[in-house]
Amino acid sequence: MTTPAGPPGAPPLPYDDDLRLALRIADAADAESMARFDAADLEVETKADSSPVSEADLAAERAIRRMLEAERPADGIVGEEFGRTGDASRQWIVDPIDGTANYVRGIPMWGTLISLVEHGHPVVGVVSIPALGRRWWAAEGAGAWTNTSARPTRLRVSAIDAIEQASISFQSLAQWREAGHLNALLELAERVHRDRAYGDVWPYMMLAEGRLEFVAEFDMKEYDIAAFVPIITEAGGRVTSFDGDAAIDTGSAFATNGVLHEALLGHFHPPAP
Repeated sequence: MTTPAGPPGAPPLPYDDDLRLALRIADAADAESMARFDAADLEVETKADSSPVSEADLAAERAIRRMLEAERPADGIVGEEFGRTGDASRQWIVDPIDGTANYVRGIPMWGTLISLVEHGHPVVGVVSIPALGRRWWAAEGAGAWTNTSARPTRLRVSAIDAIEQASISFQSLAQWREAGHLNALLELAERVHRDRAYGDVWPYMMLAEGRLEFVAEFDMKEYDIAAFVPIITEAGGRVTSFDGDAAIDTGSAFATNGVLHEALLGHFHPPAP
C-alpha cells in the first residue's frame, strides 16, 4: 500500500526521496507480516527479556534490511531483531512489528515503524498498521499525513489547552507502577476529561490526529520511539522523555499536543516546596 508522500504538485523537500523509500520499505515489511498474521502455525519464540518474537518479525526486518542495504548502503541500520549495523550519522531505526504480543494473539493493534535519524534527530517517520489499513507519515518540513481519505489528509494536533479537557492514554498500570509514577498517573486520571489505555503505537497516532492530548510510557528503546517523533512534531505536537529530554535513547516517551506539554510535565515533576 504505497502512499503518496504529500499533496500533488508540492515542491520537492530535502527528505522527499528518503520518505518515498520509507513508504516502500513499509509496504515490503507489511507484506511479510500480513502474510503470517493470525496464522494457526505461526512460529513464536521467547527472547531473553521474556518478550515474544515471531517468524514474521524476523522476516519483516530482513526485508527492510535488504532494501536499505541496496538503496542506502552508506547509512546505518538499527533494528529490534538484528541490532545495529554501521555507525553513520544517518541511521535507519526500524521495528518490523511493534506490538508483537498483539500480533501473535491475532489482535490487529500492531505496527511497522520506519524512521530515518540524522545525528540523533528523527527526520522521517512512517507508521503503518496494515491490519487496519492505516498509515501515517512525515518528513521534517513536509508536514504529517495519513491515508484516511481518497487523497492524503494533513494531520494537526488538538488545540485543547486545559488539562481538565484533555483525553489521555497511559499504556499499562503495571508499567507506571514499576517506574514509580502510578500515584501521579491516577491523580492525573482524576483531573482529565477521559483516560484510556489504548496501547502500543496507535495512541501516538491518535494524538497526531488531534484525538488525544497526552501519551506516555516507559521501558522504551530507540526503535519504539523514533518513527512517531516526526509525525507528532510535524503535526504540531511535542515529544520528549518523561524528564523533558529531547533525546530518543532515554528509555521513556512523553508526547503531547504541545500546548499542554509543560503543564503535564509539571504534574509529574512538581516544584519542591
